[in-house]
Amino acid sequence: MRHRLFIAINLPEKIKNRLSELQSKYPELPARWTKKQNLHITLIFLGYVHQDEIPGILKTTEQIAKKHNAFSLVLNKICYGPPQKTPRMVWAIGEKSKELGKLQSDLDNSLSNLSFKKESRPCSPHITLARLNQWQFKQIELEEKPQIEQNINLDFEVNSIEIMQSHLKRTGAEYMLLQSMALGK
Repeated sequence: MRHRLFIAINLPEKIKNRLSELQSKYPELPARWTKKQNLHITLIFLGYVHQDEIPGILKTTEQIAKKHNAFSLVLNKICYGPPQKTPRMVWAIGEKSKELGKLQSDLDNSLSNLSFKKESRPCSPHITLARLNQWQFKQIELEEKPQIEQNINLDFEVNSIEIMQSHLKRTGAEYMLLQSMALGK
């Protein structure tokens, strides 16, 4: 049996609540909004994994988590994403963090030893708030497109990382927590 897995930072409830409030400011945007309970930062997407690979992933991820202390993250902007491309999503962007970059790099290197593909993109903390309906979005005249650029200042402590399983459905992905690993030496 195969499972679609990723490693994430799940957000504190107060941050999810605030992001959910911000989502509601753009009802005219042709988009499928991410459910509040699904808001997260993806560190590593593992893809479809065989059942017998999961224990190694859990053990490796736990070892890496223990090597990293808790750290703070700041979300500072809402914008279309990805940058420099035709927008496909609405993102909450976070400040780059040395601690986050090191955590992702260590996870990436350790999991590549288990035959997982290394991440080719640099660590850029973001949360997908919505996926744009491309056809409808392209029909909107440029000057009519909603301006969503907004500065925000939401900070929170990252105390753990989670192994998540996603089930893709027509109504959007549903996520299930497999295991949470506390950060800390």
